[in-house]
Amino acid sequence: MTIRESDLPGVGKKFEIELDDGEMVVVIHNTGKREVFRRPDPDADSEKAFEFSDDLARKIGSIIEGAYFQPVEPDTQETTLPGGILLEWYELQPGSPLIGETLASADVGNRTGLAVVAIQRDGEVIDSPTADTALREGDTVIGVGTPENCAAFEALLTE
Repeated sequence: MTIRESDLPGVGKKFEIELDDGEMVVVIHNTGKREVFRRPDPDADSEKAFEFSDDLARKIGSIIEGAYFQPVEPDTQETTLPGGILLEWYELQPGSPLIGETLASADVGNRTGLAVVAIQRDGEVIDSPTADTALREGDTVIGVGTPENCAAFEALLTE
């Protein structure tokens, strides 16, 4: 799959994504508006499929990326963000030393460098958990960090 990126002066950026059955064109406006077009082949005219506000586009993007629902086992999924940063899911197994700790008392950020961005618990998502959020058995911790940060957090889960 090839993705071509180009500047649209005064408008924003355009991304042309080759698909098996044509192309998808995404235009991101400087205002935050996103437009998605479908083109059956490179020589055809584009047909507008969707238009999203900035907030809605970000929410849809996080759903597609897997931040709301992860369809595969967390320990087998790796999502790489720009710059080589990883978005990872970690389930707190019985006996983990982090169970009962708050994010502050576990000192996850200072000990590992991993930023905890959300926690999935009982079918709910705690987005941007605060330092006083307690960790529970069965929680899925969603973190962002370098591969080294992620490895350090994995080690912390089983200390």
